[in-house]
Amino acid sequence: MFDLEENVSSDMRALPAGLHWRDVMEVNRISDSGNERRIALDQLLDEIGWGFLLITIGILWLMPDGQVPRGSGLIAVGLIMLGLNAARYSARIKMNGFTLVVGLLAVLAGTATFLSVDLPLFPIALIVVGVCLLLVPEIEDRSVSHACEDWRCCR
Repeated sequence: MFDLEENVSSDMRALPAGLHWRDVMEVNRISDSGNERRIALDQLLDEIGWGFLLITIGILWLMPDGQVPRGSGLIAVGLIMLGLNAARYSARIKMNGFTLVVGLLAVLAGTATFLSVDLPLFPIALIVVGVCLLLVPEIEDRSVSHACEDWRCCR
């Protein structure tokens, strides 16, 4: 029969007193289980975010013209995206850089529209994307943000 202890390198046998290799294997198993939970939670948060987004857009489209203040749709969509990233952050799941940037831009554009301020949104978006290009690699090194694989601005 295969005995794992006989086939473990001498480096792995040098564990602190009172700690056995089976304990290390159990910690690794629990760690893998924690990653599976985070992946499942991330998928659940995505589904919840999409649900809130679709419900919000549907309600806004059903409202008669003039009943909803201008810009409130953009503010709502931006807050949903930012809230989704806040939930990811609090659950120690990497945030999505794309939805973070789009959420901030949506809140900014919606607030400007609500306040009747004429913002040059396209130049602001270019500046935000440029800052994203410069800062996201630094943020990723600290494991705070998750880059969206489909968007270069958030890598």
